Amino acid sequence: MDRAKNIFKLSQGEYIAPEKCENIYIQSEFVAQVWVYGDSLRDYCIAFIVLDPETMKKWCAANGDVEFNDALLTNTELK
Repeated sequence: MDRAKNIFKLSQGEYIAPEKCENIYIQSEFVAQVWVYGDSLRDYCIAFIVLDPETMKKWCAANGDVEFNDALLTNTELK
């Protein structure tokens, strides 16, 4: 439940309140920004997430000097 202007409907009829989803994701210390998007012609929604680089660097240093680069996103410990 949310305000009608803040809700969208997916193709299978499910209503999504993106603001509520964003508020859950933004609680993670690793997330700097998040945006949830959905299309009424699709049966799924997507999230664009921007990681906080300072938190990521601290995590790298605390986890055995893992190198801070694009390959970090495939790290199973981070996931």
